[in-house]
Amino acid sequence: MDNRAGEMQVLVEAVDRGSFSAAGRRLGLSPSAVSKLVTRLEERLGARLLVRSTRAIVLTPEGEAYAARARRILAEIEEAERQIAAGAAAVPRGRLRVSATVGFGELCLVPLVPEFLALYPEVQLDLSLTDEVIDLVAERADIALRAGPLRDSTLKARKVLESRRVVVASPAYLARHGTPQTPQELTGHNCLRFNFRRSMDDWPFVDPATGEAYAVAVSGNLEGNSGSMVRRLALDGLGLARIARYVAEPEIRAGRLVPVLETYNGRDIEMLHAVFLGHDHLVARIRAFVDFLVARIGHRQEPAAAG
Repeated sequence: MDNRAGEMQVLVEAVDRGSFSAAGRRLGLSPSAVSKLVTRLEERLGARLLVRSTRAIVLTPEGEAYAARARRILAEIEEAERQIAAGAAAVPRGRLRVSATVGFGELCLVPLVPEFLALYPEVQLDLSLTDEVIDLVAERADIALRAGPLRDSTLKARKVLESRRVVVASPAYLARHGTPQTPQELTGHNCLRFNFRRSMDDWPFVDPATGEAYAVAVSGNLEGNSGSMVRRLALDGLGLARIARYVAEPEIRAGRLVPVLETYNGRDIEMLHAVFLGHDHLVARIRAFVDFLVARIGHRQEPAAAG
């Protein structure tokens, strides 16, 4: 694509400074480069814009009309860049599109929305909850809050939360089916699993005596696509679930879910990151939102694994 704004600037500088050499010094170009750009512009337009002599540069009538519009366009470009640059460093404002996992969104993010909007009243928050990995560009999202390992990409990421996964069940389920004492006993239980592609049917554990890591294949008659859904199924007494501690924590504290196999569960960590398009100068609303989450959530401490 032609750099039409650059050609406009070359023409205007040549006219204002009275020569190609003076315009070249101003723009860091040689006089011949300035001449070639003006000639290319005239050839594309099919009109003579300048009359050049040894003493001066004179605009033709067509050149007068083109130069007048070029000045307005260049002024608008400069003003647009000034406003964007000022907005990026100034008060956060504008629409902020955020995608978050369902469990994190419902339990951690949504309760913080009133405080964030009170702090930044000029931000319009557009929030979507999904456990699918979205394409930020295709979905026009500014920030995605993603759980699990990050894929290699050109995106920037900042850790918001680090949480152990925990195996839980309702008191009613454990009363009916018994509490597993070792991971191997899970083969006799109904295990609630996830149905998205990055989920695993093998649950990882650590032998507390030897420190050796291993996995146990589990099965069950129910699958879900979010931590919140699987937690709900566990609360209803339908089986054992393996979910992030922050998703289960309110129910554990209330006694509605019971952690099991904690002595075998020392290394199973889930990371949650804020992911956004990389740039050295973040728009103020993106920076403010990520900083806010890290400040409000990143310091939280979870109960350590037993054993």
